[in-house]
Amino acid sequence: MQSEPKPGTLYIVGTPIGNLEDMTFRAVRILQAVDIIAAEDTRHTGKLLQHFQVKTPQMSYHEHNRNSRIPEILEYLQFGKAIALVSDAGMPGISDPGYELVKACVEAEITVVPIPGASAVITALSASGLATDKFIFEGFLPAKSQQRRQKLEYLQAEARTLVFYESPHRLRDTLKDLETVLGSDRQIVIARELTKLYEEFWHGTTSEAIAHYQQQEPQGEYTLLLAGIEPSKPQITEAELKTELLAMMKQGISRSQASRQLAKEISVSRNKLYQLALTIELDDE
Repeated sequence: MQSEPKPGTLYIVGTPIGNLEDMTFRAVRILQAVDIIAAEDTRHTGKLLQHFQVKTPQMSYHEHNRNSRIPEILEYLQFGKAIALVSDAGMPGISDPGYELVKACVEAEITVVPIPGASAVITALSASGLATDKFIFEGFLPAKSQQRRQKLEYLQAEARTLVFYESPHRLRDTLKDLETVLGSDRQIVIARELTKLYEEFWHGTTSEAIAHYQQQEPQGEYTLLLAGIEPSKPQITEAELKTELLAMMKQGISRSQASRQLAKEISVSRNKLYQLALTIELDDE
């Protein structure tokens, strides 16, 4: 049932992530009818609006001006204006500052209405072949390797499917960290350029992915999906790991070699095992 936008309402409008045919009739109608469109990039959104012959005025709302824009948007809404929030692609509020505006509206008891649209997370997951009944979305991993590995260590024992966004210039480094922390045989699906002309789903292990992208230059926007750890596998305690490492080291195997050998046998990263090995004295019992 169609209805005009309600005064004093914020509409969260999903836009295509690539293919313009994924724009919904409802989204176009709302964008045409609201008083203002708050856009992450007005130039980018301007092209979308022109394509669908939407002439509604825009205002910018992005990470760098959100602190000043939120009070301004709230004031417009409180005076009865209907506003649509859009991001550069997909659903606003997912890995962008839109959620802060929504939070402010909820706290101010302003009505928020979602207009569903495409989302790279769900789009990639639906065609990945990995478990979809339970998953965890972590957005972009930290840019620096040390913080990225720490984050992955926290997620190492996660049984749900893991979903991340990644940029092309960091993809190779991220894949190396995924292998180091999650293991070389962890199943990964790399979704690239979703809904666009060169859409691609690559399937394999983390080590195979590293080899693949040594031969191919990363291009486009990436969504990475990794299988969760198998729940049936027993979780080994650190004390048990140290006992195994100590037994190997007493046979004359170096800390590095013991860590590498044990990592091949169990679902624990070589890096974590090596760090444990460094804490072991050979006279430990």
